[in-house]
Amino acid sequence: MRPIPIALMLALLSSVTFADDFAGQASVIDGDTLEIHGTRIRLWGVDAPESSQLCRGEDSLQYRCGAQTANDLDAFIARRPINCVPLSLDQYGRTVATCSVVGADLGEWLVLNGLALDWPRYSKGRYRGAQHNAERAGRGIWKGSYVEPWLYRACIRANGKPAACSDDANSHP
Repeated sequence: MRPIPIALMLALLSSVTFADDFAGQASVIDGDTLEIHGTRIRLWGVDAPESSQLCRGEDSLQYRCGAQTANDLDAFIARRPINCVPLSLDQYGRTVATCSVVGADLGEWLVLNGLALDWPRYSKGRYRGAQHNAERAGRGIWKGSYVEPWLYRACIRANGKPAACSDDANSHP
């Protein structure tokens, strides 16, 4: 019997992993990451402020927008069962999925409420309309100013401090 190449074995195992949807009670890890039955799930197509990230409110004072997003998502889920449809794995080994609670797409809910941004690099604009709606209505981060989460992470990786990485001359009004 010939040995099975490792790449083929990994492909087979990953297809088994994605064969079933995830369903159950979720723990909110941060604004765009959940955990169900010990599996970390990254919400597809959106990017929420990081837990340590600060935004400025309409009063121009900094607040913990990343923590606010996680808290608001947890309150919205309200311990109700979550259904997730896995799509892929990210670079950290998390399952990337679209998830819903009582039929509401969590990514869309986050973006519509100004708690996360449509991430066109991955979403191909799926949540563009929801983001436009949130911006027009001045919900969530759109009430003040913020740095896009992907730029905030890049700043932190370059040894920036959360307060300094959270403010940018190009922040949104």
